[in-house]
Amino acid sequence: MNRRTFLSASAASLIAGNLLAEDARPKLKKAVKYAMIGPGKSPKEKFALLNEVGFQGVEIDSPSSLNLEDANAAQKDTGIKIHGVIDSVHWRDTLSSPDEKVRAKGLDALLKAIEDAKTVGADTVLLVPGVVNKDATYEQCYERSQAEVKKALPAAEKAKVKIAIEVVWNNFITKPDQLIQYVDDFKSEWVGAYFDCSNMIRYGVPSAEWIRKLGKRMLKFDFKGYSAAKAKAENNAGKGFDVKVGEGDEDWPAIIKALAEVGYNGWATAEIGRLDEKGLRELSATMDKILQLK
Repeated sequence: MNRRTFLSASAASLIAGNLLAEDARPKLKKAVKYAMIGPGKSPKEKFALLNEVGFQGVEIDSPSSLNLEDANAAQKDTGIKIHGVIDSVHWRDTLSSPDEKVRAKGLDALLKAIEDAKTVGADTVLLVPGVVNKDATYEQCYERSQAEVKKALPAAEKAKVKIAIEVVWNNFITKPDQLIQYVDDFKSEWVGAYFDCSNMIRYGVPSAEWIRKLGKRMLKFDFKGYSAAKAKAENNAGKGFDVKVGEGDEDWPAIIKALAEVGYNGWATAEIGRLDEKGLRELSATMDKILQLK
């Protein structure tokens, strides 16, 4: 038995031994990021493949080259739901920039993402609110990004689209209480949390604890696979992502239990590289196991 086979078998045994009763599990729907879908030239072809291999949804970027009319037609024809939109320029035109013009461009992108979400019937826009770096301290990132997001709240309310603040490696929000404060300070039902189960392993607080603390604030969640041991061995934090979904440090039985406890019933979106049909089928089957869907 090689290492990968052993890890897969061990993970399967662990999950099987910690399965929740079916009526106690969260009701989760599987999704991927649109950029992950390798095969197919048109949205309809890509969505049809997703449906065939067992997914229910997808998240798209804004802005992107995707024709939204074609995407809407593909949703109708295949049953695949575009559940969310990702603000794809938030790393470049940051809402935390000291440059007012850059912040304005970032706000315009957020407003366009909200508009695109309304067009395709998505209910969230994923947003990285800012970056702490030489141009922005934690406090400046907090204040500047809050001010810009507040400007987008009327549009979000009108479109019935929630702005979902994602946790990433931006040197900004690394603890549950920080994300809770950031979301709550808006005092708006149109801002919530987008939790990434894999991104936050680096900072030491278990995903289940994040989920319990976030509670109803958590609108969506992403995952990949992250191994702290691999990152340490390679002396490179990013190398920790070089593991398959289900073979990282994520404690999936604990995550599923926490999701059930907070009453989360919604989307679970994988976020990895581009996959061919075989890879998508394997990912779908893996997600069924780790999310206790079958």
